[in-house]
Amino acid sequence: MAEADVQVRGDNPACGDEIHLTAKFGDDGSFRDIKFRGHGCAISLASASLMTMKLKGKSRAEAEELMKSFHNLITGDSSQSGPKLGDLQVLNGVRKFPQRVKCAMLAWRAVEQALQQRHGQATVSTEVED
Repeated sequence: MAEADVQVRGDNPACGDEIHLTAKFGDDGSFRDIKFRGHGCAISLASASLMTMKLKGKSRAEAEELMKSFHNLITGDSSQSGPKLGDLQVLNGVRKFPQRVKCAMLAWRAVEQALQQRHGQATVSTEVED
């Protein structure tokens, strides 16, 4: 993306997934545009594609809520309901394969890092914490 405000690279060395995320933010801090390119397994690419569609136009707070809800969806912690995930719910089967959670979360961790960079905060790992 030309003139991106933030560029983040995320990788999952265990699987070989790699995501390059770019984002432009509006004056209010919302995602004006967000794109990715990368290679890897179907789970990481599907998650990244659905995520970018879902986050366009969303505020930082809305993005953080979506991240939390998506993480809860794929880790099986559905006790905390959050915003509607829509098409992202197709990835709920990932919870049956814990080794694939990192694949599904890779793009989301890159977004988390993009938000941190945008607001001058420390970077975060693209790895899912155990």
